[in-house]
Amino acid sequence: MPDEPTGLLDRLAQGPVICAEGYLFELERRGFLQAGAFVPEVVVDHPEQVAQLHRQFVHAGSDVVEAFTYYAHREKLRLIGKEHLLEKLNRDALQIAKEVARESSSLLAGDICNTNVFESGNQASADQVREMFTEQVGWAVDAGVDFVIGETFSYAEEALIALEVVRAAGLPSVITLAIHQEPVTREGWTVAEAGKRIADAGADVVGLNCIRGPRTLLPLLEEMVPAVDVPVAALPVPYRTHQGEPSFQSLREHDQPDGHRPFPVALDPFTCTRNDIADFTVAARDLGVAYFGVCCGAGPHHIRAMAEALGRTPPASNYTADMSKHAFLGSDSSLREHNLAFGSEEL
Repeated sequence: MPDEPTGLLDRLAQGPVICAEGYLFELERRGFLQAGAFVPEVVVDHPEQVAQLHRQFVHAGSDVVEAFTYYAHREKLRLIGKEHLLEKLNRDALQIAKEVARESSSLLAGDICNTNVFESGNQASADQVREMFTEQVGWAVDAGVDFVIGETFSYAEEALIALEVVRAAGLPSVITLAIHQEPVTREGWTVAEAGKRIADAGADVVGLNCIRGPRTLLPLLEEMVPAVDVPVAALPVPYRTHQGEPSFQSLREHDQPDGHRPFPVALDPFTCTRNDIADFTVAARDLGVAYFGVCCGAGPHHIRAMAEALGRTPPASNYTADMSKHAFLGSDSSLREHNLAFGSEEL
């Protein structure tokens, strides 16, 4: 593979950056992670599965290999009674990602995230969160990451703590917020205000990830992009959220008597197509977004659609659909006429 510019900011200076996410849901679908607590024990139990997914995302067009340390913090491991695995899980995840990143000339990212400990106005919780981030970022530094992602923060104040810890470690940062049904952070800050505060505090990239699908994330990006003077990130979930149900947790199966909540393991009927993701990518690019990805629910085919929408041809594009030789729906001159006739009448 040809040499690539080193560093996140170098890559952004040359054009959009794609960072594949969605490890929790994809590995749950494959039978290697339990929905609910969503703790990435798969890193320890089946490291080959994590490495395989990293490689598949790079094959599909991701510029970044993100260590699978989302929800690998002390609070999550306490919840399942496995705090003793904390350091091993983090260091193993970073090493797995590092090996794939180096073999593919991809950027290597560490990851910290919402702790579910933080409470606005509670200094003790802020101190606890800072300690949790500090230990995880320390392991990321030891692994030689190129930058650290701090993501899925519904409290912007928690995001600011994450940023403070990453900056203290001397690393570039991508800090993204998760916005639920109300279009504000849990403190009540608008997306524009929160993004500006985070950018002004020194984030290299700010943006939005998770919770909302393409249709309901775009209006919030319209608010954030003009409010900040740094690159903006956009990583929706690949689900068809809408104005009435703007988050993937709020989606309902209205044909069920009890209005069943499909989150997290029955969201299949709401899944975005590749075309949905491509359309979102173009719209977000036109708004000025520079850092792209797809969050919980993403598969490699979504990342390929995103890459192709940005004009790229990753290795996976060798297998992009070509219907010209389809027996019934194709256009190739060598196809059998009786099959084409059947297709035009019956399909």
